Amino acid sequence: MSERPTGAGPAGDYRPAVVPVSTYRFQVQPAFTFDDAAAQAAHLRRLGASHAYLSPVLAPAKGSTHGYDVVDHARLNPEAGGREGFDRLAAALSEQGLAAVADVVPNHMAVPTPASDNAQLWSVLKEGPRSPFARWFDVDWSVPDRAILMAVLGQRIGQVLAAGELSLDEVEVGGARERVLRYYDHVFPVRPGTEDLPLAQLVDRQWYRLAHWRVADEELNYRRFFDVDTLAAIRVEDREVFDASHALLLELVGRGDLQGLRIDHPDGLADPRGYLRWLAEATSGATGDGSAWVVVEKILEGDEGLPRDWACAGTTGYDALHRVGGLFLDPAGAEPLTEQYVAVTGETGTFQAVVDHAKREVVENGLYAEVHRLVELLSGICHDDVDLRDHTRRGLHECVVELLVAFHQYRAYVVPGEEAPEEAVRVVEGAAEHARAHLPEERHDTLQVVVDLALGRVGSPDDRRVAEFVVRFQQTCGPVMAKGIEDTAFYRWFRLSSLNEVGGDPTRFGTSPEEFHSFCTVLARDWPAAMTTLSTHDTKRSEDVRARLSVLSERTEEWGAALARWRELAVEHRAAELDARTELLVWQTLFGTWGEGPISAERLLGYLQKATREAKDHTTWTAPDEVYEAAVERFATGVLGDEAVLAAVREFVDLTADAARAAVLGQKFVQLAMPGVPDVYQGTELVDLSLVDPDNRRPVDYADRERRLAALDDGSAPRDLHDEKLLVVSRTLRVRREHAEHFVGERADYSPVPTSSGNAVAFARGPVGAPAAVAVATRLPVALQRLGGWGEHTLALPEGSWVDAFTGARVDGGTVRVADVLGALPVALLVRAS
Repeated sequence: MSERPTGAGPAGDYRPAVVPVSTYRFQVQPAFTFDDAAAQAAHLRRLGASHAYLSPVLAPAKGSTHGYDVVDHARLNPEAGGREGFDRLAAALSEQGLAAVADVVPNHMAVPTPASDNAQLWSVLKEGPRSPFARWFDVDWSVPDRAILMAVLGQRIGQVLAAGELSLDEVEVGGARERVLRYYDHVFPVRPGTEDLPLAQLVDRQWYRLAHWRVADEELNYRRFFDVDTLAAIRVEDREVFDASHALLLELVGRGDLQGLRIDHPDGLADPRGYLRWLAEATSGATGDGSAWVVVEKILEGDEGLPRDWACAGTTGYDALHRVGGLFLDPAGAEPLTEQYVAVTGETGTFQAVVDHAKREVVENGLYAEVHRLVELLSGICHDDVDLRDHTRRGLHECVVELLVAFHQYRAYVVPGEEAPEEAVRVVEGAAEHARAHLPEERHDTLQVVVDLALGRVGSPDDRRVAEFVVRFQQTCGPVMAKGIEDTAFYRWFRLSSLNEVGGDPTRFGTSPEEFHSFCTVLARDWPAAMTTLSTHDTKRSEDVRARLSVLSERTEEWGAALARWRELAVEHRAAELDARTELLVWQTLFGTWGEGPISAERLLGYLQKATREAKDHTTWTAPDEVYEAAVERFATGVLGDEAVLAAVREFVDLTADAARAAVLGQKFVQLAMPGVPDVYQGTELVDLSLVDPDNRRPVDYADRERRLAALDDGSAPRDLHDEKLLVVSRTLRVRREHAEHFVGERADYSPVPTSSGNAVAFARGPVGAPAAVAVATRLPVALQRLGGWGEHTLALPEGSWVDAFTGARVDGGTVRVADVLGALPVALLVRAS
């Protein structure tokens, strides 16, 4: 662990007391409990990690495998072992000289089944706006029936009543028996005084409105996480809600059981800056001289920067993920891959056109209720202001839709009552410029009114509707981005699927060494304690699947030939309903996940069902097309059962194996050695070929990892790529731990190391004049081979004597041949000899 890094980025007086040297992510759930994590404490120490990084630890909905659906902020996950299990984990980590950080979900709570599992929600459903917990939730009580919409019915309410599917029952709630309204597994409280009414009247007199599930997208009147009705947003901008929802977490920080917090989806909060300030104040002094180490899951689009007034150490690392991955992409492959994509699919549209179309669908359908609320606020504001009264509801709706579609990042940051920052003005007005081109001229004045209200430039400061619009508009931008791009467009455009990643831009093809060095220099200067990552619980593909796919950028001609051959061999499996785009996804997925052999049918079919339903243009979650899905299944299972096809795929896998090895080892090594706090997602110390969740939550074979690491520590040579990756991960993490001050401490400088070849990327860590370590990695090995290999290419090592942490080889400083540094492995970690 390292004490208090310097850096110009974090706001004000924020200084983390303890900064992890590295983290290892555990997905805590009923199948992997606190005790299971505790059993791996020794493995984490031997691996070199300093902190276990836990998925959300608070009590989630029953059976949750991810933990982001919290129901009780006052309890630790009972299905993972509860407080006693967590205490055993904390003790086990402490015995190994380790500590923990945890994921925090401040934006929302679960709407569980049964609803009684969420005490705060149950109270509001029972008592309405008079509930002491009414302030917890963003509920629009102005709807005609003043009731919270509970859209859980399988058919319309009248049909449900006629079918006798609703009944009164008595269940235990909070230790006492209580009358409830039951709908199969769902139970709802009965408003006091209505118990003896006829059933239809009783249903009509509650503080909630039972409705068909399809009603939610149009009439939902509580704020939710994205478009997920079962995750109700909570108002942590209310200090009482903040204190109550964070009390247990702050207790754990105060005890030292948690030394850091990862904040989920800060863009959903009313005031992210204010929230982070409260969190810094609340943890100040609890962990020593400073606050808890806090990183935020902020998706930075393009060249967007993290707000400098946020009291945090930085992001959770998606920005680093794309820069690192880009190093191993050949920009020359972009045009050929585009041509192949068009030739196979017949789709000539740009990715931006796909994005705009998808975002418009989301705004007009899945997030209609959120847009409706924004328009209601605008309509009321304009109606009550004589100067704005002629801006019609329809015009306001059109302008809001176009502005949301045009927004190119997750949100701007405007606080009601404060002057909008220059960056927020630039972002909102830039979106308006794009939106204006899609609106008739008579709507331009209306658009300007919407922009001015979103920036808080007009409207009475005493009008709560103005403040609500400022906040709600920002809170709606993020869901439009996430659902429109990551959960729709990314499943509709597959030039190279490895680029379709959280926070990524599939049109941004590759990162040059110069761009990477520039990014790292800024990171080391401004956000030296930010997290870096390659795989997370949210990534669409694991780091190693992406690394394998990146090789296609260097083998475009061979890929095109292989693809044509595979398609010809698989013709008998292709039904007329199967579209070429999905077929292309199948081939990329089969290649990217190829380990000792092909992916299992169960895993591939599960992935394809999710991918095609998320795309929403042939089949959807809410309206599955059985004929189309049967065609996809027929093709996938046919391919997996066809020996001729598999032999052809295996041949291409073998052709690209050396390049894939360089990419797998190179990108992991670079991520671990670059500025920031690197995370290793569970199991990825070996090659991991996982796809999007739930595939990436499969059990990890830790016994195998422990045996392999023990063998390497005993001096055995790596037997395969798994061992080589484990060697790279363990030795790099250990060097970080042994020289922590040169990686996350006050002397953690970053300096590029000059090389004569663009196929090598090299950098030093530690003081610029006397670094402690130098990292060297091979990039684009196919191009390197075509150019004749390393030959006489050199790199300029700092003076001194160096030892490769991976091989033990010694190298003297000065101008040295790259070939003398990179021998058995395509990477080298040179540590200054003592």
